[in-house]
Amino acid sequence: MCGICGYLHLRDDRTEPPILTAMTETLVHRGPDSCGAYQHERVGLGVRRLRIIDLEHGDQPLYNEDRSVVMICNGEIFNFRQLRDELRAQGHIFRTNCDVEVLIHLYEEHGVDFLHKLNGQFAFAIYDERRRRLFLARDHVGINPLYYTIIDGCLIFGSEIKAILAHPLAPREVDLVGLDQIMTFPGLVSPRTMFKGISSLPSGHFILIDDQDIQIKEYWDLDYPRVGEFAYVGTEAEYIDELERLLLRSVRYRLQADVPVGFYLSGGLDSSLIAALIDRAHEGDDLHSFSIVFADHAIDESRYQQLMRQRVRSIHHEIAFDWPQIGAELRRVIYHSESPLKETYNTASIALSQAARSNGIPVILTGEGADELFAGYVGYRFDQFGQRGPYDEYDVETILEDQTRTKLWGDARFFYEQYYHALIDVRRALYSAGLNERFNSFNCYNFDLIDKRKIAGRHPLHVRSYVDFKLRMADHLLADHGDRMALANSVEARYPFLDIDLIDFVRTIPPELKLKDFTEKYILKRLAERVLPPEITRREKFAFVAPGSPYLLGQPIAWLDDLLSPERIAREGYFDPVVVERLRQHYRQPGFRLNLPFERDLLIIVITFGLFREIFQLPCL
Repeated sequence: MCGICGYLHLRDDRTEPPILTAMTETLVHRGPDSCGAYQHERVGLGVRRLRIIDLEHGDQPLYNEDRSVVMICNGEIFNFRQLRDELRAQGHIFRTNCDVEVLIHLYEEHGVDFLHKLNGQFAFAIYDERRRRLFLARDHVGINPLYYTIIDGCLIFGSEIKAILAHPLAPREVDLVGLDQIMTFPGLVSPRTMFKGISSLPSGHFILIDDQDIQIKEYWDLDYPRVGEFAYVGTEAEYIDELERLLLRSVRYRLQADVPVGFYLSGGLDSSLIAALIDRAHEGDDLHSFSIVFADHAIDESRYQQLMRQRVRSIHHEIAFDWPQIGAELRRVIYHSESPLKETYNTASIALSQAARSNGIPVILTGEGADELFAGYVGYRFDQFGQRGPYDEYDVETILEDQTRTKLWGDARFFYEQYYHALIDVRRALYSAGLNERFNSFNCYNFDLIDKRKIAGRHPLHVRSYVDFKLRMADHLLADHGDRMALANSVEARYPFLDIDLIDFVRTIPPELKLKDFTEKYILKRLAERVLPPEITRREKFAFVAPGSPYLLGQPIAWLDDLLSPERIAREGYFDPVVVERLRQHYRQPGFRLNLPFERDLLIIVITFGLFREIFQLPCL
């Protein structure tokens, strides 16, 4: 895994070596092992490398045979051995055994269409000197981030926004639509970021710049079959067999490394299943596993973690996490997330990756992605109940809510997480008077979130899966929670459930095998019964929720009173100081607690936004 960055001048030929160096150095945590650069005519490419495969010869940039095509890549190509054999048979010469070198030769052979041949997690830049062409792409699911801006005739890009901010042309202004998305949805939704004028390249997209012509195109999306247009064939056992085959192959792919590999073990179904398949696929010494343990027995899962550790015979590391660490780590978490947050559990995630790195494990397998693909959230069960909610069909609030849902999803019947029309009043109450005057200009409902064509005519389970995939997966679970918290400590996270071949197969599994008789992740549980103890497969889904702002308000955190002071809130101009103060007093009442995740922790957004604005030196309104 690496960090990449660069620029391309669209109107003139010039390079800026000191600027490229400054951009690249912001990404040292993503790639502590080496750095490299390429500068030619109008383009500069920088890279920091975390050595995973071919430690000695795989430093970047990498070139084709005549050095007319150059490439930098953040990521892994898991099917590289097969691709390399095919390319060698076609006459291509490889200088390294590094997985990402296949990208250069695939581009020579197939142009931009080679993206359809890849199984991996990646964000890369390829520059073709002869064609004066820059090609940027992000992986199918969006595991690896890629940000960009175009300003004053210059395209600037980076694995993280902080690399772009190191360029003197980069804008520094809060994107109010991004802030409103965080207030409303699980998190940001690409291409939106928290920085006005800086975009996130959406998953499954590429940018192609030929001279001054710029194209941004989608090459892949999760596309479930329309109801009645696809014939589900096969028995339940056959679907389970194929799922097992593909998931085991996915695990084998992600064990490829020339450095030690470990895995996270939460004690839940998903990470336990990955652990069991790792035990089957891995040859050699026992692997290291890592778990968070809590003193609070109500949320501690160490019993199940130890059960799996004994089952797979891993070298297990328990990381004791105490709530005071939340306040101590929150500023660092926001720096790496490059965004305000709606919860504090990233502090536990960064502690996990720190433990992995401290024990010499730079690659980790983890279980994210199963819930979104196999109906793992409670909303899927509500869909099966077929309930609209508490409103009367002809109530005015119902009519307004239906209009809002139609605007967001194209379907008034689709309920996603909350009543979005009612949420408008909550957001406006928290915003300052100045922001309320221009609310319609940044109301996130006025900007497209998803491709509504991808949920029209689909099974209700597939509708929710697609929306979860677009609103929750890439920019929340994989960005601020996954990629950023792992690479903050120079650890690469890999996700077997997000293998592209596995996802393509999951699209063809009948919905009733994902949610059967109100059993979430039914087919995954049937597979797990083959390899896991019943204590794991039969336990109820457990969602870890870290303490939020009420807990922080009760701690002796020196910077928090200043951050939430009415004077500072008024000076910054984003939130209403009276409402913030009322929330603060209410949350500080003895015995008060929020029922997370079902109640909204509005104050944690104010707190993390204040840290975010301070860290990245963004202006007041």
